[in-house]
Amino acid sequence: MARPKDDWRRWITENLLLGNPPEAIRDAMPRAEFTAEEAAAEVSAALASPYVQGGSRVANRLRKREWTLTVYGRLNRMRANGGTIERRERLSRDEFFEQYYFQNRPVIITGMLKAWPACTKWDFDYFRERCGAEEVEVQFGRESDENYEINGPQHKRMMRFRDYVDMVENAGTTNDFYMTANNASRNREALDVLWQDIDPVTEYLDGDSPDKGFFWLGPAGTKTPYHHDLTNNFMAQVIGRKHIKMVPLHDTAYIYNNLHCYSEVDASAVDYERFPLMRKAQVLECTLAPGELLFIPIGWWHYVEGLDATVTMSFTNFLRYNDFASDYTTYQHL
Repeated sequence: MARPKDDWRRWITENLLLGNPPEAIRDAMPRAEFTAEEAAAEVSAALASPYVQGGSRVANRLRKREWTLTVYGRLNRMRANGGTIERRERLSRDEFFEQYYFQNRPVIITGMLKAWPACTKWDFDYFRERCGAEEVEVQFGRESDENYEINGPQHKRMMRFRDYVDMVENAGTTNDFYMTANNASRNREALDVLWQDIDPVTEYLDGDSPDKGFFWLGPAGTKTPYHHDLTNNFMAQVIGRKHIKMVPLHDTAYIYNNLHCYSEVDASAVDYERFPLMRKAQVLECTLAPGELLFIPIGWWHYVEGLDATVTMSFTNFLRYNDFASDYTTYQHL
């Protein structure tokens, strides 16, 4: 079935604004729908349109901003350890905020969770004993939907926590079900007793904040696709290991951001023919072990995969400004 002409006109305009040569755009238009003369006429009409000409001026400004980010990225790669996520033992408050939070750099902090009872108490039997009868919300059917993260609200299901824990313990490797921060509104109250086993990391976080963090529980094989958050975040690993891939904020132009904070790129198997710009993206990787705290800076793209059955806590209640969502507007298709 042929695409409507206006769909093709939008496609032509988008490619012109992206800087693709008019002749390449013309030649890419299918001959089943356009003769050579019709394709040339459509491209010529777009070039002559005052709307496209105005859009080209805006696109030029955006390219200037992308160039600025590219400069920043190149300079960052030249920094010592610029290609790694550093591990630091018990960072002081001033070191953390000055060297990482304010500089938009990730870091793994060790030694800060040693006082957590959760790190010694939490296991599947403990979960069943403490709050197994509670009703919790979980995401199911993720493996049958390639956009499972975007469509997260459609995958919610209620069940007893005990039954979910049994599923995680016996699942093997799967991404089909996962309890994430997207289920927090229901689960924070249902699993409230578990928060008694967590001591606020007051060196960096506001212990008086009503935001007490998010509880994540899933089997080996759970995946969170490339996305960026609208806040700075801490991932505190309690049980199992997670592998994380991160792309800096300044490489956003290379990661095919198609909707809101999501990317089209499958980080587990990047298709470089479909997404060639990903070859330019700097990808930093690490494995987060129990007892470690990963700082994910605002705007950094990250992919997370559970190597084992995992329990993770995440936090956003930092002692410094973290309200970057208030002036964010690009929720729609980009």
